[in-house]
Amino acid sequence: MKRIITVAILFFSFASFAQIKVLETVPVEKLGKVNNNYIQKIGDEYTVYYTSIQNDDEGSALRKFTFKNVNNDYASLYSIIMNGFTANPLYDIKLELPNNYIWLHYTGSVIPEKATVQFMVSSKEATSATSSVSEPFVKDQINKLFQK
Repeated sequence: MKRIITVAILFFSFASFAQIKVLETVPVEKLGKVNNNYIQKIGDEYTVYYTSIQNDDEGSALRKFTFKNVNNDYASLYSIIMNGFTANPLYDIKLELPNNYIWLHYTGSVIPEKATVQFMVSSKEATSATSSVSEPFVKDQINKLFQK
């Protein structure tokens, strides 16, 4: 009986001083993709990765903006973008996210299916005056990007 208690105490002492812990992870989902542009979901946080058409010294042309899906913001962003295609006349829409300002810049065409939207993203931080512009997306590409 003493041996069982001794072994149990040793086992619990090793278990309590273990260096490796198993942490809970949240799955990463890659949603729609258009060319190099895609949307990634981690828990309730969505990140839109887009290719910047501006040449700069930072190297990578892939940029991103992130937001949490509070009050169904993912579906709201999709609706705002899609409603902008049908506005007459087309006009830019300015959105405020926690860390960024996003302008949805629409460019019209004689053919309604060829109207485009670009993400013009600037940081809210006063010290970081970075801004970038995405490649233009047509309505079908936005549907594919948002998996609609």
